[in-house]
Amino acid sequence: MNDNDTHSDSGGDSGLSHRLARMKFRAWHRGTREADYMIGCFFDTRHKGWNEAALDWFERLLEEDDVDVMAWALGTQPVPEAFAGAEMDAMRRLDYVDIPR
Repeated sequence: MNDNDTHSDSGGDSGLSHRLARMKFRAWHRGTREADYMIGCFFDTRHKGWNEAALDWFERLLEEDDVDVMAWALGTQPVPEAFAGAEMDAMRRLDYVDIPR
């Protein structure tokens, strides 16, 4: 599967596994360490409880610029309606960020 393929679960668990692996990679390879920790740790701590709508939400979030996502999570910019809701509320708590020292 490449970036042009649609994401469906017609492949059963392997389709979902591939989708999650792709999201994890994209969450942890943002371009800056700060964004990696914020978005990657959020994925790691939350994805197991996600339904289809939450998976779709996170995939759309991954398409946004890191500076915007970080500003929404930090509360320095208003959250667009398309991203408002329970998942963004959880992201804004920042209790999921575990920075190794």
